[in-house]
Amino acid sequence: MKLICGLGNPGREYERHRHNIGFMVVEAMLSRARAELNQEKFAAKVGQGTLAGERVLFVEPQTFMNLSGRSVAEAARFYKIAPEDVLVIHDELDLPMGRLQLKAGGGSGGHNGLKSIVGSLGSEAFIRLRFGIDKPEGPNAREQVAGYVLSNFDDGERRQLEELIPRALDMTECWVREGLSVAMNRFNRKA
Repeated sequence: MKLICGLGNPGREYERHRHNIGFMVVEAMLSRARAELNQEKFAAKVGQGTLAGERVLFVEPQTFMNLSGRSVAEAARFYKIAPEDVLVIHDELDLPMGRLQLKAGGGSGGHNGLKSIVGSLGSEAFIRLRFGIDKPEGPNAREQVAGYVLSNFDDGERRQLEELIPRALDMTECWVREGLSVAMNRFNRKA
């Protein structure tokens, strides 16, 4: 069994924010996996389905980003899923909009959701699907980050999402079916 977690913040007011791209990708993936997020446990919305012939547990933490690790760790322990079989889909400031990248392990890069998962899971070995959202620029860029990730995609970016989200689904399905190295070789090229 694989665990696929999309990161985001719960609530309608956050739905379309850049920080919620993980939720958006998981929700798009549910129809492919014939799954629904029809249970509330592990402080998350969860559901099971099948992707590329493999059972998959989908998780959307409802704890807000900074505490996402609790949901991921509890679900992984309950279902005895190794960190290497956990995929976390998250927004990535350090990649330009339009760039998607699979990666195994590594630090949190300042992403509070990843920091929480590393702390709660006790491992950095989980897989990440980094969804590039770009970052603010200019003299006060660092101070603008929180407002930027908690803002909606603009019209041009929303049009890009129509191609990027299906690509993220293909990357995820390839990871499930053929493993990380094949998926990385096939998809980590620049878009």
